[in-house]
Amino acid sequence: MRIVRRATQADLAAWLAMDPRAVAADIQATISAGLGYVITQEEQVIGLMRYVVLWGKLPFLTTLRIADAHQRQGHGRFAMAQWEADMRAAGYQMVLLSTQADETAQHFYRRLGYQDCGCLVLSDCPLAQPAELFFCKTL
Repeated sequence: MRIVRRATQADLAAWLAMDPRAVAADIQATISAGLGYVITQEEQVIGLMRYVVLWGKLPFLTTLRIADAHQRQGHGRFAMAQWEADMRAAGYQMVLLSTQADETAQHFYRRLGYQDCGCLVLSDCPLAQPAELFFCKTL
């Protein structure tokens, strides 16, 4: 059975195993603030989501990660639907997310109804990377 639920401190080790670039203190703060989700199947963590709320009114999804072995099985779509429903129930009217221009996730988000709404280009600087594409969706 697939479940999307708010992460708890008991999920910290699984989270860090799935996201080795994550900093434990940051994830602990995310979990404490109720801004993290885990996606489980048969009680095994197979994915995670993390968001922040910009300006106190705009949820911004910063992370959606599904374990390689579980990709392309509907888990991401299921998790996004749950997150959007939770954001709608909390009274938010719109959500925002981003992905790099060289990542295929942009096509996934467009299929879910997200609209391109801008980009950030960081070149010739210490944080240089491919363009960051921003997407929004009205709930």
